[in-house]
Amino acid sequence: MRLLLIRHGQTPSNIIGALDTGVPGPGLTEFGVEQAAAVPGALVEETIGAIFASTQVRSQLTAAPLAEARGLDVEIRSGLREVDAGDLEMRNDDVAVRIYMETVIAWADGDIDRRMPGAESGAEVYARYDEVIAEAVATGHATVAIVSHGAIIRSWVGARAENVSADFSAEHSLSNTGVVVLEGSPESGWRALTWMGQAIGGAAVDDAAHAGPASETR
Repeated sequence: MRLLLIRHGQTPSNIIGALDTGVPGPGLTEFGVEQAAAVPGALVEETIGAIFASTQVRSQLTAAPLAEARGLDVEIRSGLREVDAGDLEMRNDDVAVRIYMETVIAWADGDIDRRMPGAESGAEVYARYDEVIAEAVATGHATVAIVSHGAIIRSWVGARAENVSADFSAEHSLSNTGVVVLEGSPESGWRALTWMGQAIGGAAVDDAAHAGPASETR
């Protein structure tokens, strides 16, 4: 199957670089709303059969225009929520952001027992995300869109896609409404096709799915 992992639109916390990972969390900025509105057009060539989003408001608001355009409901799942920042919550200093990102990248590199300070381990995060991915596959649709969050998408893809390393995930940000496209299944494995419109392996493809400037935080 084809899996579209879409990061939510811009939030006020993105602007200040804060590790804002609580539920339900903030909504979108005015620009974030514009980004979300651009998603249906960016994905017009995709034959999406189902749409999933996390329990965080920003992902649901981002999914809404796409769902309306396709006449689909948005399936809300807690397993898709952002990696809990724990003791680092709402900090935006360089030390906190470095610890947060080093932790999620370490998970992608195999250190899944490592725990975010005061929060989840990689094993726990991947288990909840894998559960929703399996549910998406079980729908039987050829293509499913999942609106989720930057750090968890980068980490999960680095761990699960056979052609994406932890180093690649560390070096490549995922901008607001950026999309990672994968093909495969939990049984056969996943292969990433594109990352924000760039083919994995170097060849450039349509960049329409990337709406808006880079934002490094969740």
